[in-house]
Amino acid sequence: MVLGIIQVVNYIVLIICVLVGVAFVTLLERKILGYIQIRKGPNKVGYMGILQPFSDAVKLFTKEQTVPTMSNFLVFYVCPICSLLVSLLVWVVVPYEMGLMSFNLSILFFLCCLSIGVYSTMVAGWSSNCKYSLLGSLRAVAQTISYEVSLALILLSFVMLIGGFSLELLNKYQSHFWFMLVSFPLSMVWFSSCLAETNRTPFDFTEGESELVSGFNTEYGAGGFALIFMAEYASILFMSVLFVIFFLGSSPCSVLFYLKSVMIAFIFVWVRGTLPRFRYDKLMYLAWKSYLPVAINYLVFFVGFKMFCFCLVYN
Repeated sequence: MVLGIIQVVNYIVLIICVLVGVAFVTLLERKILGYIQIRKGPNKVGYMGILQPFSDAVKLFTKEQTVPTMSNFLVFYVCPICSLLVSLLVWVVVPYEMGLMSFNLSILFFLCCLSIGVYSTMVAGWSSNCKYSLLGSLRAVAQTISYEVSLALILLSFVMLIGGFSLELLNKYQSHFWFMLVSFPLSMVWFSSCLAETNRTPFDFTEGESELVSGFNTEYGAGGFALIFMAEYASILFMSVLFVIFFLGSSPCSVLFYLKSVMIAFIFVWVRGTLPRFRYDKLMYLAWKSYLPVAINYLVFFVGFKMFCFCLVYN
């Protein structure tokens, strides 16, 4: 009973830390984009604009929530909450080594959360009863499902290599060298698939402003928009952490782990400030004709390597 209460308290503290991290990632993004575009970015609220995220949060959550007349009200209202819930729930898979909720099937749990996230996007676009929202959500679903295949195969490659579904094993296997050194192309495929999975530039087709206004969240404003926004940035932060766990081998108990995660989050923003949006057919071509063969080849390579090591040990 006491252990359960401690785990719940730990998880609440984790959620608070993630939400504060999301706030400052948005500030980091606006600052970096400002300097890339030779301007200052937010610098008025607080010292050097450090309170700007909290000012934006107060503004969004105190605005009046508008609901389209023809929308499916209950579903329209609940979707942003579900989206944020899934983005926060997936954080339990990170191996904190302090008795939070580490379990042996964390990779499978991550894949389940990744798949569930598609539904909130799809239903949010459908429930708005707006053609722009619906088109944006359909694009998001097609894009997410396409890149999930590559992500799942890359995860399966590491499952074969480490012999388990727990992220804790990745820390043990990378105590002497990083997996990025032996699978650099795979790490680049993973990173760009994460960009597509989180709907970031150059794969932000869900909110192609030139043709879809704002994509699946066109009809959302005030608190609903803020929840979708927070879910997106929580996913970006989580993907940065996951990249570090898979390829840069640090334990969450070390300061270096968080420095690496911030570096990957910085690259997410840097890509946004540098690259133009892809064409949609090229996005799909990249997923099925380029990334899928690379992921399958690495999977076959890791299976062969594991079998070779097995035969070497037992013969």
